[in-house]
Amino acid sequence: MDALWALQLGELPATFSELPMFPVFDLGYYIVSILYLKYEPGAVDLSRRSPVASWLCAMLYCFGSYILADILLGDSPIDYFSNNSNVLLASAVWYLIFFCPMNLFYKCVSFLPVKLIFVAMKEMVRVRKIAVGVHHAHHHYHHGWVIMVLIGWVKGSGIALMSNFEQLLRGIWKPETNEVLHMSFPTKASLYGAILFTLQQSHWLPISKANLIFLFTMFMVTAKIFLTATHSHASPLAPLEAYICPILFGANSQEENYHGSAHGGSHGPAPAQLAPQPAPKSKEDLNEGTRKRKAKKAE
Repeated sequence: MDALWALQLGELPATFSELPMFPVFDLGYYIVSILYLKYEPGAVDLSRRSPVASWLCAMLYCFGSYILADILLGDSPIDYFSNNSNVLLASAVWYLIFFCPMNLFYKCVSFLPVKLIFVAMKEMVRVRKIAVGVHHAHHHYHHGWVIMVLIGWVKGSGIALMSNFEQLLRGIWKPETNEVLHMSFPTKASLYGAILFTLQQSHWLPISKANLIFLFTMFMVTAKIFLTATHSHASPLAPLEAYICPILFGANSQEENYHGSAHGGSHGPAPAQLAPQPAPKSKEDLNEGTRKRKAKKAE
């Protein structure tokens, strides 16, 4: 029995899951993705110095998930670029964000109320890509659960997993920013979503795909709108992870630090309590402040 039968949602999930993503929702996805590219240090200078490299970075931000999934499945990594409409739309967004006169387009789409709408659109596309990725992998490997999870995860967070390669195009090498080592909320959520869709695809989760798409989309949209509106990088999944991870994987980092200090001197003083640190500013805020200061100096 479907788990949502008691909610009596009727045809809403089915209608929602059949909404076409192109061009409206894909447009929102491209706008937010290329906005995040512009927030990266040196991205604006790169667009003036080497527009081709900047365009390639923008295409990776928009289509990196497809490229990485095709590589893993043994298909051509440039196959998605045969979709001329998507490439032209993403290219137009890249040009307007970086080269529009007086930065008008960037100012409009980065205005917070407008940006939140595009963020919601991007999360709708993300969840659909996870579901399609799991279904695509199931078509190739009917019983390959790990492959289905991996492809769904890659489809949901491809550019984050390819961030080090994208940095090389901008002339930057920061291996310590590896997304697998320091997962952001979208990357973690994409992994959990891929697991859920894999269980549903394998008939281990008693819920229809349309209902799962609807529920997971509502979760992702709500979480990302809240995080973007509050300029926070905290994960809504952190409380649950803090409870489950010590049970599944042993002591947490705080306990390890305590045991490490105790091992250094069993009769020594107890470790000092650290004063609470203020919440760090997001990369978005820091880069925006830097650009404003440079503009004031130029004036």
